[in-house]
This record gives sequence, C-alpha cells and structure tokens, in this order.
Amino acid sequence: MISYDPLWDTMKQRGITTYALIKTYSFSKGTLDSLKQGRNISTATLNDLCNILDCDVQDILKHIKDDM
Repeated sequence: MISYDPLWDTMKQRGITTYALIKTYSFSKGTLDSLKQGRNISTATLNDLCNILDCDVQDILKHIKDDM
C-alpha cells in the first residue's frame, strides 16, 4: 500500500498549504482529493510535488507492505 502521510508533514515544514497548491501551483482539487483518499497519482504529479516542495519522493509517499 502507498501512503501519502509524509506529504502532509513535508508541506507543513515547507509552509505550503493545499490552498497554495491550488491557487499558486494550479493543482486540481481532484488531485488533492486523490492524495487525501490514498488513491493513485501519476508520476507527473509526483514529479510536480517534488519540484514544488524541493524534496525527494520519500518525502511525499511511503510504501507499507500489504498483508498477504
């Protein structure tokens, strides 16, 4: 499972709100909803977030091993 929990901490550390992502960086509300709901995002979105937040992928998401 992929968790986007690190994203919210990184955003807080960088002082970037979801409002700023929408207004300043033209992020769609649908993309933010997908992140909040833990749904899939594209690698282009991941790249955009890394550039905006000046961070690495592990600062945005983490892998949690599924129980099988």
